[in-house]
Amino acid sequence: MQLTWFGHSNFRLDITGASLLIDPFFTGNPNFTGDVEVVTEGVTHIIVTHGHGDHIGDTLAIAARTGAVVISNFDLLMYLASKGLQNFSPMNSGGTVDHGPFKVSMVRADHSAGLVEQGVGFPLGGANGVVVSAPGEPVLWHMGDTDIFSDMALIAELHQVEICICPIGDRFTMGGRLAAMAMKRFVKPRVAIPCHFNFHDYIDKTPDLFVAEMAGSGIDVVLPRIGEVVAV
Repeated sequence: MQLTWFGHSNFRLDITGASLLIDPFFTGNPNFTGDVEVVTEGVTHIIVTHGHGDHIGDTLAIAARTGAVVISNFDLLMYLASKGLQNFSPMNSGGTVDHGPFKVSMVRADHSAGLVEQGVGFPLGGANGVVVSAPGEPVLWHMGDTDIFSDMALIAELHQVEICICPIGDRFTMGGRLAAMAMKRFVKPRVAIPCHFNFHDYIDKTPDLFVAEMAGSGIDVVLPRIGEVVAV
């Protein structure tokens, strides 16, 4: 599996037979300075964890240009369909869908999900995390935006999670200390990748606290640079 981070919660996963974007927030993302068309070339699927603008991001434009299948909860996809989305695969918490080269499972996250930036003051479905599994690849859990909760241990056990992408910025999600506690006490992945920091002025700017709290855990902390392709 090759993983590329574009800042915030925006990742690309390349596996045999498919290329996935998760939370494709490019436009307005202060940490991304590349060419959106170049970095999204060949994308086959887009996964959106929840209905906030910094996670929906450029979904509609990328899907229209590439024909990628958009995967998210039913409510959010019905809203995006009303805005022109045509190719999508709805699901919800607890569900698993086989997309051929990979399977995606939708799991719980503790967060809100209203698209208030566009005047939608009610939740567009719930907030979720997603677990991506593919033959011969490590199982990856992108937590979306979330607080810590003890059932993270059950999710990790059910799906045999090996790679975990977790938010660490505080204020809107777990901060570094809680995220490290979640990794060490509940998830226990082989690799932890922090995200959702250094975006707003009022969330944490660096992963330093998370890295310090993870010291001695035996879990590898991977800190990709923006646009860097990392094998995990």
